[in-house]
Amino acid sequence: MYWDAERYESWFDTDEGRFALEREARLLQAVVAGWPRRRKRLLEIGCGTGLFLEMLWQMGFDVTGVDKSASMIEAARQRFGHRASLHQGDGSHLPFEDDSFEYVFLWSVLEFCDDPRGMLREAARVAEKGVIVGFLNKASLYYWRNVRKSAGTMSRAKLLSWFELRHMAWRVTGFHPVIAHSVLPGPVSTWKDTFPWKHVNDRFYPPWLGAFSAMRIDFEDAAPLTPLFAWRSEPEMS
Repeated sequence: MYWDAERYESWFDTDEGRFALEREARLLQAVVAGWPRRRKRLLEIGCGTGLFLEMLWQMGFDVTGVDKSASMIEAARQRFGHRASLHQGDGSHLPFEDDSFEYVFLWSVLEFCDDPRGMLREAARVAEKGVIVGFLNKASLYYWRNVRKSAGTMSRAKLLSWFELRHMAWRVTGFHPVIAHSVLPGPVSTWKDTFPWKHVNDRFYPPWLGAFSAMRIDFEDAAPLTPLFAWRSEPEMS
């Protein structure tokens, strides 16, 4: 990971950061809408300062967070107090048993880790019922106008397109997303509350279009695409 807690929080204090956060929060609400919350355990891998984990706690989940950065975990503990279980650790090698949580949440973390496939595999291992993945879209206008030639933190990120991440998810889990949307279809210069940009940015778009995309993969009530990826344990023989 490349962010520290202070720089991460300061981005959301900017006009563009606040605007993006509001749209990401609406996107999160949309993709999580089909999941029950009461007494359901949810793990966020790469929880950062706990900004989105707190949203999930407010929705009713029992939340746990893991992050590799000591400064991020310290900031998350200051935010949460005793409301969440927080751990410093590597999301590619989680200290949890299989199916330890009903749900796992990865939000803008795969593009900043060294092994996104391994992290997604770990997420699927510890999730009993489903996974949500949110990510910065490499095929978006935001990437081409604001990220591709930038310096600093974002220049070191390994962004993925919707098609790349959907294929990765299928290879790892054996399931396709049941819901997927994106927000922020234009570059940062369009992230404004003025007309017409407010109207443009208040909509959800196909997952391959916007700057930030999210998908939900359910392991229940869905037929696996191939049994090889679907088994969580060795099937019993009759």
